[in-house]
Amino acid sequence: MSDAFDYFRAYALRALCRARAMPHGRMKHLQLVAGRIYNLLKKEAAYGPNVQHLEDFRAAQKLEASLDRRPGATAAPQSPEREAG
Repeated sequence: MSDAFDYFRAYALRALCRARAMPHGRMKHLQLVAGRIYNLLKKEAAYGPNVQHLEDFRAAQKLEASLDRRPGATAAPQSPEREAG
């Protein structure tokens, strides 16, 4: 097995364990989605090395990072100009 397989497996396991610890809701669902992405990348990496996995990996990491920054937020705050108009 390649190193990529092991790395993706570790990321998938970590993401799914974090999701289990979360309360039900949108954030838990998004964390599970990130775990599923890592799991699919793990399965693809088992067949052989592929540089195209990096884009998907970065997208999953970006999703997880956004979840870490906003643990309780459900929507982005709107500017006062939009609310007044």
